[in-house]
Amino acid sequence: MAGIGFELRKMMRRDTLTGVAKAYVFAGVISSGPLILSIIGMLLIGLLSLGKVIPDFQITQFQVSVTYLIASSLILTGFVQLAFTRFMSDRLFEKRIDLVLPNFNTIVLMTTLVSGLVGVALAFTLFAHLSLSYRALMLTGFVILSNIWVAAIVLSSVKQYKHILGTFFVGYAVTVCAALMLNRHGLEGLLLGFVIGHFVLLLGLSGLIYRNYPSDRFLSFEVFNGRFAYPSLIFVGFLYNLGVWLDKFMFWFGPATGQHVIGPLRASAIYDIPVFISYLCVMPGMAVFLVRIEADFVEFYDEFYDAVRSGATLAHIQESRDMMVRSVRAGLFEILKIQTVVILLIFAFGDWLLERLGISTLYAPLLRIDVIAASLQVLFLGALNVFFYLDQRRTVLKLSFMFVVLNGVLTALTLHYGPSTYGYGFAGALLLTVLASVYLLDRKFEGLEYETYMLQKG
Repeated sequence: MAGIGFELRKMMRRDTLTGVAKAYVFAGVISSGPLILSIIGMLLIGLLSLGKVIPDFQITQFQVSVTYLIASSLILTGFVQLAFTRFMSDRLFEKRIDLVLPNFNTIVLMTTLVSGLVGVALAFTLFAHLSLSYRALMLTGFVILSNIWVAAIVLSSVKQYKHILGTFFVGYAVTVCAALMLNRHGLEGLLLGFVIGHFVLLLGLSGLIYRNYPSDRFLSFEVFNGRFAYPSLIFVGFLYNLGVWLDKFMFWFGPATGQHVIGPLRASAIYDIPVFISYLCVMPGMAVFLVRIEADFVEFYDEFYDAVRSGATLAHIQESRDMMVRSVRAGLFEILKIQTVVILLIFAFGDWLLERLGISTLYAPLLRIDVIAASLQVLFLGALNVFFYLDQRRTVLKLSFMFVVLNGVLTALTLHYGPSTYGYGFAGALLLTVLASVYLLDRKFEGLEYETYMLQKG
């Protein structure tokens, strides 16, 4: 997301309270907008459909079905998300703009084929006993969502953040309206509204790409060229998404924590509600992450490497390095500070919030630990982002693998020891991974000048 740094720095340099506030609000909306819109959209559909969808449990079936669609499509496309982002960024750096559209079309074709084949296989096996209309809508939604993540990746690579947010807003507005218009048809009507809205969203994102990056070619296979391949990024994208969702799947399918909802799909009432609320609480941390890491760090990062390339004095290079290191530490510390405030507010008013939402206060302990875990996830994202700038792909791969393993092992232990430990597995996995990330960042910065000169010499 480096392209957004320029816009944020321009706002911050106005040196006014309004300018700073605008930068943070802008960063928060850009970083969390699609997530917030999707959560609010699904909530609105559920709330406004109460009493109109008979029986009411079909609303739950709809929301669970959509959750699985989002989770599975993110995990599946994780294999191409980061690798394709790197490919697009490199080609744009080379000023080969004509390769954006044809390679996007190629990845969309591949994603459609793979997600379609996976969806068809599931439709005729695990979902075989459900209605044909339900299976067809789930298959269509799965393919559309998978392609939405690909389109959003391209627009992120080419710095179209405002357009992404605006298109997501329109797409989810259509989703809510269409689902409410069709909710009298029950579960299938809600799913059809979801599919229509997300098809509009995909068309909007694709239209931006076609309008801004025209090309004489329709398809291009440079993206599969071995010279441009980054195998580590292929697995990082998959592992990170798997790590984020792994504990959820374990609770959904745990015999003591999961409940059957529809077909093979299960949910966990005790776990899902606190997790859902906790992710709404990370917007402040995401705003700080975007401002401090994407704006401040990138500025000093560019200054350091410019100094190295231009043959500046050793004192100037060391000063630039120190400023870059301080910006990273300050950024991570500010994320920690702002999310600590959020955590304290949840500790103080969590019970009141749950009561206002009509949710039992028995969820309060799990809500608190989940907010801590979500806050740690923002810190983890910040550290990973710095590693990507430093081109430490193997380090990111190791950390992502560590995250998956720890989340799986620690969540399994919490499921074994009972309700009093629920949520601590995910939080513990993130805490240990964040500590490892900070330690490795410190080591990397200590030898940065030496490695930079050695790489240039090589």
